[in-house]
Amino acid sequence: MKNVLITGGKGQLASCIKDNINNVKNHNFHFIDIEDLDITNENGVDVFFELTKPEWCINCAAYTAVDKAEGEVINATNVNTIGAKYLARASRKMGTKFIQISTDFVFDGLKGTICTEEDEPKPISVYGETKLKGEKEVVNEVDEHFILRTSWLYSEYGNNFLKTLLRLGMDREILNVVGDQIGTPTYAGDLAQLIVKLIRENRSEYGLYHYSNEGVASWYDFAVAIISESHTDCKVVPIRTEAYPTPAKRPPYSVMDKSKIKDTLDIEIPYWRDSLKKCLGNLKNND
Repeated sequence: MKNVLITGGKGQLASCIKDNINNVKNHNFHFIDIEDLDITNENGVDVFFELTKPEWCINCAAYTAVDKAEGEVINATNVNTIGAKYLARASRKMGTKFIQISTDFVFDGLKGTICTEEDEPKPISVYGETKLKGEKEVVNEVDEHFILRTSWLYSEYGNNFLKTLLRLGMDREILNVVGDQIGTPTYAGDLAQLIVKLIRENRSEYGLYHYSNEGVASWYDFAVAIISESHTDCKVVPIRTEAYPTPAKRPPYSVMDKSKIKDTLDIEIPYWRDSLKKCLGNLKNND
């Protein structure tokens, strides 16, 4: 049996991966979190890899509190950059294939058109900067790697924009939501299916890829769709970014081109609203 390590094992993406591994034969999936392994401890990472000898390592661990990261640069760097480095380095030593999850926040969003893998990243937040540095560490440390940049991730699990909107929509008559930041909501369940496909088929087309759901939306559009599809009695009002100041800057336009991953892996990517309906259906069934 081949071992697969998934860091950030209690997070929303890892939880979605867990939902999609029933048909993966001859693999043992080990979902690990901070109490199992501190990825910022290089010796601990090396020992863990020597004991488990993983065939694959999927790094879902991340410091994702975008605004909080502005005041906690060291913590964000340790997890997003140093942790990725140590995991990638151990993967090279052990011959482990490595999957790093990254973000559209590596871009400044000023280009005004879709972002390709060839575009130069220019992060404008500590979160984006530390994730970009993590990408670079992975490239430097291990050849057999996939870097998957994704955007606006949500799911049935953990804390995310979808679940926040559902909660607030039950308590308030009006919600003000930013309407001039454009990107693509991405269902973590779809990304999880892609990751499981890489493992199940033992793919080796290594490199950097963009993956999000299809389509374009503002946070306002996303919020309206959530309220509408959940049949919540709440009005959503669009506001400008300046009306909702935050410690961290967000890219105003970070829609990503998925041509490379679709052509390379021969996959179809769902439209974001279709995936939203699926996620809401799962939430309803879980109640």
